[in-house]
Amino acid sequence: MNRMHRGLVLALVTAFALAACRKKPETVAAPSNPAPAPTETCDAACQRRIADSLAAVRAREDSIRRANEAAENARRMAAVRATLVATIYFDYDQFDIRGDARQALDQKLPILRSNVAVQLRIAGHADERGSDQYNDALGQRRAASAKRYLTDNGIDPARISIVSYGESRPAVMGSDESAWARNRRAEFEITAGGNNLVVPQ
Repeated sequence: MNRMHRGLVLALVTAFALAACRKKPETVAAPSNPAPAPTETCDAACQRRIADSLAAVRAREDSIRRANEAAENARRMAAVRATLVATIYFDYDQFDIRGDARQALDQKLPILRSNVAVQLRIAGHADERGSDQYNDALGQRRAASAKRYLTDNGIDPARISIVSYGESRPAVMGSDESAWARNRRAEFEITAGGNNLVVPQ
């Protein structure tokens, strides 16, 4: 009985000792100046940042689109102008409109119809063979043929003037067929209405 009593006392003492050895949790003092509470929720701030980012992306896309449209418009205007001033060529000692020249003149027609303020000057040229007087007359006939083709297709004759330079303004210097072929020509110059060209529909 005595031994049992001693075991019980020993168990109680051990339990108290273990309980005394346990570390007490530390208490943390509350800060004296707490940070102010945010005036807006985190969700609202995130939404505002997303909206700002989307607006910036849209503005950048609009800017790119406008730049692309301006570049495309400039490219179209350059193509319209190049078509209007495209040179046509003639066979030796001829002023008849040949096939490739007819095609070039046909491309000018819709542009002239869509741009009624445009006026042209057609300059006729000849190669160096023949007299000055003959070549002046040949250049005149070449310019007149080009004008007649346009006016026969509905363009007002008052919008087109003609001039001849004969052989005096060669496009290519030389005395062979490759040079002569480039010099037998009619050139087109926009004399009015070229600043606000409209692309034909």
